[in-house]
Order: sequence, then C-alpha cells, then structure tokens
Amino acid sequence: MKAPRTISKPQDTRKLSHIDDAGAARMVDVSPKKNTLRRAVVEGFVIMAPPTLRALRDSTGPKGEVLGVARVAGILAAKRCGELIPLCHPLPVEHVTVDFYLHPPERIRIVAETVVTGKTGVEMEAFCAVTVAGLTIIDMLKAIDQQMILTGVRLREKTGGKMPFVAP
Repeated sequence: MKAPRTISKPQDTRKLSHIDDAGAARMVDVSPKKNTLRRAVVEGFVIMAPPTLRALRDSTGPKGEVLGVARVAGILAAKRCGELIPLCHPLPVEHVTVDFYLHPPERIRIVAETVVTGKTGVEMEAFCAVTVAGLTIIDMLKAIDQQMILTGVRLREKTGGKMPFVAP
C-alpha cells in the first residue's frame, strides 16, 4: 500500500500572487491598479453523434431549441463568475457574447467574448460562459446522446492589463 501523498508548502511564496506569506490562499489586492478596458475570448467544443448535431441544428431535441437557452446560460454564467470561482474578483461585466458554430458532422464550437473596464482580467468570465453554455447543450440533448464531450476549452485572446495574449 502506498503512503498518502503529502502536500508541501511552496518554498518561495512571494512570487505566487494568490498565496500569502503563510502559504494560505488569498484574493489578490487590485486596489492600487488603474481601470483599463479588458477583453477576453475563450472557445470550446461539444462533440456529439452526427444525429445529435442534426437535432440541435433543427431544434428537434427533446427539450426544444438548444442554442438560445445555451446562449442565455453562458451569459448568466459570465455575470456570476465571481460567485463560483473562490479567488476570482466579482466584476461588473459590461459585455458578453456567446456564439455557436456548427462543424458537421459531430461538433459545435462555442466562442464567448467578455469585456469589462476594470482592474483585473475578464478571462475567467469567458471561461465560465463557454463551459456553462457547453454543459447546457449537453443537458438539453443528453436524452438522445449520453456520450457527448465538452473539450478544448481554452483562452484565444486577452487584451488589457499587463500581459496581452493571442493564441497561435
């Protein structure tokens, strides 16, 4: 039998923004920062059987029109992100879009864009939007396809703040 794995305290906690001097998790103090326009784009995919994608496209699934419900769910998730992720700052999200692109025969691409004027990035809100929109798609179609997969959720673009990012 293996010995239980122990978690050791990091050697140098000064370089970790969400760890205090004692090694405990903490919310970062962003009060000294200036407000800047910040934007993030995240994408993800739901993979499903071809007949399931057709049902989604034609709104013939057991729970009706899927994409409108998934879009609203994604927007709501972006707005509630600070309540879901423990060390995430609650942000006054100013703009959220959730778009869907069918890629027959078996996948749908979900793209969320979030915008805020604030002191910290808005990428977690875009991540929440994509994942909850994807989970909503799965929930609404699970009666006809129990093998769907939410995959490839990743940051595509981040602007504003110190470290802009554009995926290759």
